[in-house]
Parts: sequence; C-alpha cells; structure tokens
Amino acid sequence: MTKSRTIRHGSRLLALSTASLGLVAAMAIPAAADDGPTPEQLKADCASGEGKCSFNEPTLGKAYLGDFRRVSNSLYNCSTSDATQSMGWSDTVGSTDSAGVSVTAGGNIAGIIDLSVTATYSHTWSSSHTENSSLNMTVKPGEVGWISRAQVTQTVSGTWQTHYDSPKWGHYFWYVPDTITGPAPNGTDGQNNAVTVKTRTMTTAEKNSCSADAQKGKAFVVKR
Repeated sequence: MTKSRTIRHGSRLLALSTASLGLVAAMAIPAAADDGPTPEQLKADCASGEGKCSFNEPTLGKAYLGDFRRVSNSLYNCSTSDATQSMGWSDTVGSTDSAGVSVTAGGNIAGIIDLSVTATYSHTWSSSHTENSSLNMTVKPGEVGWISRAQVTQTVSGTWQTHYDSPKWGHYFWYVPDTITGPAPNGTDGQNNAVTVKTRTMTTAEKNSCSADAQKGKAFVVKR
C-alpha cells in the first residue's frame, strides 16, 4: 500500500492511493498540495454520492446547554398594569460542521453520521430537532417580553473517508477530519433544555407607537 500525505492550508488532509487486493492498478502521480481538494469539496462529493463516504471513529463530546435565542413573538405592554398572555413558541435546531456549514438539509451527510454513531454507541444521532409549546408570560407596563429557548448540544468528531472508483485529484482515497455540532436528546450528560421569558424596557420609538395603540383600546400588542 502506497501512502501520500498532503497538507492544504492547515486542513491536514491525508491522501491515500491504493490498489484493491488481487488487482494491479496503475498509481497516479501524487498531486501537489495546491492541486488537492478542500474539505468542502470532499464533503460535497459525500453529500451528492459521487464519493463513497464513511465517517470513521466518531467521538461524542460532553453535552452542554447552547445559547438562548428568541423563539416567539414579542409582547408589548401598552397598559398601566402587568399584562399576562399565553404565547406560543417554536424552535428548530440544526447541525453544522467545523466550517459552520449546515449538514441538516439535503444530501447524504446526516445519514452517514447517524449510521456511524449508531454503530459505535448503539443510539441514533439526529441532525435536527424541532420543539414547540406555549407559555404564560407576564410583562410589566412599558416593557416588551418574549420567550427564549436553549437546546442541549453535543459535538461528534471523526474523519471522513472518501473513496472514488477512479482517481480524483490524483488519488482513490481522501481523508478529512471534521467536527459536527448539533442537538442532543434532553437529559444527555445531565443537561436539560431550558425555556424562559425575557423582558426589556421599550425604546422611545416603541413607547410612542405603543401609546397610539393604547389610545385605540389595546392593552398590549403582539408583534414579531
């Protein structure tokens, strides 16, 4: 087995060209560093199916609670007393790779990762999680409130192996390390999803608009 190593712009891509057992194959001349693929090109071939890919030796990181983000409309209290209303909310959390590119929609990437994690850890990995519900929220006069949510998050690190039927960029096999960040089941490593009500004081422009709504008999206003 002949090995050729290429380092491209710090991405540490490893190139390996081989001949199948029992066959004599003409080896292509190893490609120069600037002639090799980028990680994005290799993963694009994995997603499209042009490359026969696997995600090898997956390692799950410790789960943690992600950042809070707004998941509801906003409630503007235009009255002179506390305003309470039931607000619906919805949140969809996807997955991104080490370059910040989504791996949630389209292609084979999510399925390949799930297959690898399932085989190694005996439980499925999901590239996307959607949750929705409603919550009673109380907003003080002159304030605006909304609902925020934080998702339990986890990373999975491994190495993409891309195999081509014919040499591409001078080789049959290419390898690229990657880390995927995505949603984890509630309770993973003792971490739990969180939903909370957040409020702030209205701006002058919001108060002026709110006063006009209050004159029309609206105690509070719901806006996106």
